[in-house]
Amino acid sequence: MDTKSDEIPSRRDRPPLFRGTALVCVAAAAGALLTGCADDTGGGAARSGAAEAAQVAATSPTPSADANLTGDQRERKELVPKAKTGYEQALGAAAGAVPHSKPVSVELKGPPDSPRWEAEVATDDGTAHTVSVDAVDGKAGKERAKDQDSDDKRELADLLKKATVTPQQAAQTATGKTKGTVTAVELDDTDGGTPKWSVDVVTTDDWNKTTFDIDATDRKILREHVDRD
Repeated sequence: MDTKSDEIPSRRDRPPLFRGTALVCVAAAAGALLTGCADDTGGGAARSGAAEAAQVAATSPTPSADANLTGDQRERKELVPKAKTGYEQALGAAAGAVPHSKPVSVELKGPPDSPRWEAEVATDDGTAHTVSVDAVDGKAGKERAKDQDSDDKRELADLLKKATVTPQQAAQTATGKTKGTVTAVELDDTDGGTPKWSVDVVTTDDWNKTTFDIDATDRKILREHVDRD
């Protein structure tokens, strides 16, 4: 599943801490052994194993919770946490693979067991290259030149020249409005010819995707759309 429509890791109660001369830990399961005790002389009480288990259980997926997700939401939930490398590192790796290039786009793609960032970079004359970056270890693969004619290169070169806002700044603007994980950034233009960055942000509490169109000259948000499918 592509996280961007045809688009770089967001949010429990803490059990009360009982202090005294000794903290007695009793296993609730039948036949369980005494697992240990801790006093408060060490500068603070540690969380018990039971508390940790409760927290894990509270955040673990349940059949009923997953049943309420759409297909796209479920796929985002499976893919996004597997990416250990963010969009910014992926863009840096892609730009490093093509000397004197600038970022054009990056998008997180699956499958979840081998996530990757598909990045595009271009030199000042508009010559574009695509680079696949491993989303786990951040290593860039071999760059591939895109099939472009002279008009394609000229238009891209013009966009790059006009875009004074970086993709990182655009992503900061987007996540400043909606906290989440950036899964795609792409340079494009508006109907009026103004360069813009489209940024996809996935919120990990509901796995929705919000797409922001951000003016690439002044960082103004031109459009915001939430994909709840």
